[in-house]
Formats: sequence, structure tokens, C-alpha cells
Amino acid sequence: MEQISSALLAWYDRCARDLPWRGFHDAYRTWVSEAMLQQTRVETVLSYYERFLSRFPDLASLAAAPEEDVLKAWEGLGYYSRARNLWKGAQQVVSEYGGILPCDPEKLRKISGIGPYTAGAIASIAYDIPVPAVDGNVIRVLSRIFGIRTDALEPNTRRRIESLAASLVPADRPGDYNQAVMDLGATVCVPGTPDCSRCPLSAFCDAFRAGDAADLPILPKAKPQKVIPYAVLLIRSGGRVLMRQRTETLLNGLWCFPMLEGTYSDVTLLQYVRKKLRLSCADLRSAGPARHVFTHRIWQMQLYTMSAEASASAPAEYEFIALDQLASLPVPVAMSAAVSVLKQGSSE
Repeated sequence: MEQISSALLAWYDRCARDLPWRGFHDAYRTWVSEAMLQQTRVETVLSYYERFLSRFPDLASLAAAPEEDVLKAWEGLGYYSRARNLWKGAQQVVSEYGGILPCDPEKLRKISGIGPYTAGAIASIAYDIPVPAVDGNVIRVLSRIFGIRTDALEPNTRRRIESLAASLVPADRPGDYNQAVMDLGATVCVPGTPDCSRCPLSAFCDAFRAGDAADLPILPKAKPQKVIPYAVLLIRSGGRVLMRQRTETLLNGLWCFPMLEGTYSDVTLLQYVRKKLRLSCADLRSAGPARHVFTHRIWQMQLYTMSAEASASAPAEYEFIALDQLASLPVPVAMSAAVSVLKQGSSE
């Protein structure tokens, strides 16, 4: 185990990625970066991380901010529950820990938005606590090194991987070690075909010797994404457009246009607007298709524009938003095509 850790740290000293959240013993910076990096590529996170810290430079400023401001700063990064949990967790740290993130991994795990992996990352990187941080990269690397050929997500296998991960973390450089495993999994020991010729651990790797590294880890087959058709209604009223702040779990707190699940004719769409939204609209036009892919579902959208009276009142749960105020609201990427249609219509 010591040989593996030493070889990996020596490689990390030569090949570590230059990332803006590294080189700091700052628990808040580590937390923000790890929250952003969940299910998101490093290249995407880079610009968001700097902007987010410029807006919320410390935990206290994040905790004191309105939720909508936090979601706006996160806009486009996706998985908005991460931002909401980060915000709630910051408030929890202020109320329970005087605004300072604890170093105890068990206490960290009780904070909103911090699971076992993030707790391990914060404790090891910010506080030099020798604990593992087990994510998908670590599962892949250790499955290959130790030749684990059972379902990596099955509880017994997962416990074995976590035990191995814990035994590999050195006492003197735990944060660097955990980041080294992340880098190895992201750049060398990648999904599919790893670059074993560049791997500092190939001499220790069971899968390399067996020639089946590309087949590991063993993971259950993902369920196919469900395709859901939607009609998205861009209802203009003078210089305003009808929107709703979502209360559903998916995209909670973000602003979207009226959406109607299914496919519809022009007649049925106008009937829906009249009966359900209590608006009398004209000039219904198709504005083309749009598509957005979530983790477990796909929104297959058809966009429609229509006009209501300039003095129209918004129905319950909706608001007419001035077009020049739209940019200040947190709007999901799923609505990007619809926003583009509005901008194009405004410029004509």
C-alpha cells in the first residue's frame, strides 16, 4: 500500500493539473469546487468557480445571500440542487458552527449537501485529515488495481473498495493523495480504454496484467433515458412574457415558460391557454423544436409563440416578466432555445 501511495504522489508532483482551487487549505473553497465538480467536467467548472467566488467570497456571504441570487450564479452549470444544498449548508454552518466548517468528517456529513465523498475531500484537502474521498474515479482506479470483478455498486463490493481506499491514504499528504487519485482517473485511468503506458501504477495493477482494464469497473447497466414531449408556450403581453418559478424537484426555484406535456395541435393549445391559463391569445406560431438532456430523462420540446393583450393579467402561479428583466432571473439551460426565440422576436 505504501508503494502504491508513494508512486502515485511522485507522479502527482510531476503531473498534477493546475487548478484554481488547489494550493489552498481553505475548506470553503474546497467545498465549492467539489460541489461544482459533481457530474460536471473540470473545463466547464473553471469559469463558474471564479465567478461564484467573486460573488460569494466566503461562507458568510453565501449564507446571507437570497436563494435566487445563488441559483443565478449557478445558472448554466446544471444539477441546481447542488447550489441549493450548498446555500442551505452554508446557513447551517453559520448557525451550528459559527461559520467555520468542522474538520471532523462525521460532523461534515451532517451538513446539507455534504456526503461521504465531499466530507472526505474537505477533511483531507483543507484539514490534512487522513481519510479517503471515494468517487467514481477512485472506484475505477481501485477496481483495476486490485482486480475487483464484481458489481462495484453492490454493498459488499463498495465496502471493500472503501476499505482499500482508506488503507491507501498516507498520513502525511492525505489531500494531495486524494487529488492524485482524482487526476489519475480523469487523465490516465479513464473510462473505456485507459492509457496504461502512462500510468504510474501499472506495475501494481491486476487489470493491466490480466489485460481487462477496459472492462472494469463492473457497473450495472444504466436504464435508458425517458423521452418526454413538451409544448413550451412563449406568451407575450406587450413587452412581457409569461413565466413560472418551478416548485417541482427538478429545476426547483428556476424560472420556466408554461410547459404542457405531450403533443398538441394549434387548436388544443389555444383551448388550453383559454381554459387553464384564462388568457385570450392570437398569432400562434410554431418556433421550432428544442431538446435538453438530463441524467435520467430527455425533454423533447416544441416551442410556440403567441400574443395576449398588452393589459393581460397573469394566471395563478404565473407572472408576466418584463423582457429586460429576464436576464436577472435564474433560468435553466433547458430554456435557452426559448430565450433565444424571445430575443430574436424582440429584435425584429
